[in-house]
Amino acid sequence: MARGFDLEIAAGALAESDPALGRWITRIGPIDMPDWHTPFDTVDALARSIAYQQLSGKAAATIVSRVEAAVGRPRLDAAALAGVDDAALRGCGLSANKTLALRDLCRHADAGGVPSARQFARLADVEIIERLIAVRGIGRWTVQMLLIFRLGRPDVLPVDDLAIRKGAAVLDGTAVLPTPKALMARGEAWAPWRTLASVYLWRIAGLSSSPAASTSATARS
Repeated sequence: MARGFDLEIAAGALAESDPALGRWITRIGPIDMPDWHTPFDTVDALARSIAYQQLSGKAAATIVSRVEAAVGRPRLDAAALAGVDDAALRGCGLSANKTLALRDLCRHADAGGVPSARQFARLADVEIIERLIAVRGIGRWTVQMLLIFRLGRPDVLPVDDLAIRKGAAVLDGTAVLPTPKALMARGEAWAPWRTLASVYLWRIAGLSSSPAASTSATARS
């Protein structure tokens, strides 16, 4: 199923609606979203999200590689996870809570509560969020990452994301992070392309980590 949207059109619309963001778009350049074109299994994607929660990327990758070895395949779908017991998952480094979350994810999948990549095409963003946050260990932010990076939905703004709030503060030349409510209001100017705006805000937050970049960002705002 086709996923994503025209990034060039979205970038042009964002630059026109928000000149300050437009200057950053010019500075950063075009964004690529390769995962939009890669097939995926929903359970596998969510299982990996659960494993990565509250861990460094390196530590989480080590645990995931152990789980892959334990199930005997690279895809952590419901069938694969059902083939190993809780002790084996704990032995891979997963916490008790994450092990319970994976089991609940599989239960929801077996009951038809976890949409496939094809089924997502028939669901609105809010429906996807409501269905997936019913799974233990899956919160709104995790589903929003799926909407942005896997499904390529065009109008997602994760207002609770700290890096996005930092990027918005740099964009507007303020040292005070916007509240989620304020960021939601600020983001109205970026609709219906808030997904791409979010990706640029992440990049802005990363670039602003150096003093020179922060000074430059303030001067441009």
